[in-house]
Amino acid sequence: MKTQKEYEAAMKRIDALMKKGEANITATEAKELGKLAIAAQQYEKSIYTIATPTTIEGMIELRMYELKLNQNKLAKLLGVTDAKLSQILNGKRSPDITFLKSLHKKLKIDADFLLMHA
Repeated sequence: MKTQKEYEAAMKRIDALMKKGEANITATEAKELGKLAIAAQQYEKSIYTIATPTTIEGMIELRMYELKLNQNKLAKLLGVTDAKLSQILNGKRSPDITFLKSLHKKLKIDADFLLMHA
């Protein structure tokens, strides 16, 4: 699917199949639904992109969102206090080497990104 018009048509078809209910669609319709869903998802990813964060704080917030972590859970995961994490996220404190290592190991944030933005 390459155009908004094709996407809208696919979404209408997906909606129609979903309204039938899982128990009421044929195997052929189920395959069609799967293919349409994958195509729609690929189209959405090409249209709705999220810009890569340009700060360590932004990258941490993106990872928090992706991993469904709140600030308290993230602090525990990284082995820091809530206060330290809060200060770093608010730009009131610079991250130290230990913190940056934790970001790399626990959140899988690229080391090059961390070095360039620390």
